[in-house]
Amino acid sequence: MDHTQRMGLICFMPIFFLLFSTSSAAIAAKPGVNYGQLGNNLPHPSKSVELIKSLKAGRVKIYDANPKILQALANTNIQISIMVPNEIITAMAPNQSLADEWVKTNVVPFYPKTMIRYVLVGNEILSQPDNVTWFNLVPAMRRIRKALVSHKFKKIKVGTPLAIDCLEASFPPSSGKFRSSVSESVLKPLLQFIHRTKSFFFIDVYTYFAWISDPVNIKLDYALLQPNASTYTDPVTGLLYTNMLEQMLDALYFAMKDAGYPDTRLFIAETGWPNGGDLDQIGANIYNAATYNRNAIKLFADKPARGTPFKPFVVLPSFIFALYNENQKTGLGTERHFGLLYPNGTNIYEIDLSGKTPESEFKKALPVPTNNEPYKGKLWCMAARGVNKTALAGALSFACGQGNGTCNPIQRGGKCFKPDSLYWHASYAFSSYWAQFRKSGGSCYFNGLATQTANNPSFGSCKFPSKDFGAVCKTSDSDSDCRPRTRSVVRAFDSVGLMSDSVRGPRFCLGLGPRIKIAD
Repeated sequence: MDHTQRMGLICFMPIFFLLFSTSSAAIAAKPGVNYGQLGNNLPHPSKSVELIKSLKAGRVKIYDANPKILQALANTNIQISIMVPNEIITAMAPNQSLADEWVKTNVVPFYPKTMIRYVLVGNEILSQPDNVTWFNLVPAMRRIRKALVSHKFKKIKVGTPLAIDCLEASFPPSSGKFRSSVSESVLKPLLQFIHRTKSFFFIDVYTYFAWISDPVNIKLDYALLQPNASTYTDPVTGLLYTNMLEQMLDALYFAMKDAGYPDTRLFIAETGWPNGGDLDQIGANIYNAATYNRNAIKLFADKPARGTPFKPFVVLPSFIFALYNENQKTGLGTERHFGLLYPNGTNIYEIDLSGKTPESEFKKALPVPTNNEPYKGKLWCMAARGVNKTALAGALSFACGQGNGTCNPIQRGGKCFKPDSLYWHASYAFSSYWAQFRKSGGSCYFNGLATQTANNPSFGSCKFPSKDFGAVCKTSDSDSDCRPRTRSVVRAFDSVGLMSDSVRGPRFCLGLGPRIKIAD
């Protein structure tokens, strides 16, 4: 909750997403939660399992096969999804022994006391730049399945979660198509595997990222799944959409139909909304997060199943992202604010993942949102107080090594050399770096060493570079300062000295084609 789109990806505006299935017999909705572990202040797994129970989660997905978590989940009747790491997929594809050993180590000691139901091979592989791994994905999935079958673990399904950037076209939904670069080589073999093994197409879908790519033309309530908000009618099929999630899901259904697999079952591997973020990140707040997740759970838990306009009455099994706010996730501020719980275990807002609690029974009022409109004003990127000085010095060196004259004013004799302190020099370097690189994906984070401020740190003749969000922008303006920031449009400079993929969780697809018009 938890992350590199290529701008050349042509996704026709706002919508795209998951779910595909007409044969959803034997699968219960049971909304669950993604249990990420990228935090240095998270509760012990045994305490986390108690919290998961208190949320009434029917399922849990983890991003590895952590034995402490699997032990803590034993005898709980909670279905578990575990994950093969991206890093070993290429080695596993030709090596059955490696797959056998992985299953022997990560499944055999825990099953069936721990109700492992899904082994996911990799995470959002098609969103990674390493295309060698792309073509080893399905072969590695076959290896894992063969290893499971050898132990007669027939109830465990094998899959892989993809981001919505697997689509090349998504608007209108009926035009949904997979990326041509991987349709024949990866996605059709994947769909064939899913069909043959009766598994699911796992997908990560976030209406939040679609909405912030064009908040002028996409109504916020439509993205929040609010009833009686806006509607959209597909001009080809005549299907009427009342919320963005179903519109995104049907784009994926149509893509699977176009690929020749119209009856593949879909599983929402991630969906959610951030409860906070950076000062310039529009709509990331507790009110919107609670509204979206409560509405999504209602949709998933409906009986009889609601499905989508194109696939009515189809069960949508799902995982909400995420269990905790995770303070060690890199990238934009929203990355660290997708949790249902604070790290101390308290609720950020009331929620019942079973969908059985009526809205009227939630007792605590939600805080009024204050950032549903684009931020207006200047922002600076400052060093955080109280951080490790060695790490801060490394980040200063990294920032000064980027761009053109990034740190000239803090050199000896420069206008900002004094006060001659690590804190002030790093703060100037961070602001200068961010001012130059924000448009290309740079963030004010530096592995937790930096933070945004609206207070101008300039003094005397020393003027700190800033980003001005007060300009009046037109809908057609392509300048990134005139568009809310999406999730890492390019790989961001988030690690000191290295470019890093800042996202483990949500991916999105920028609509680069015609803007969608949502009816009032």
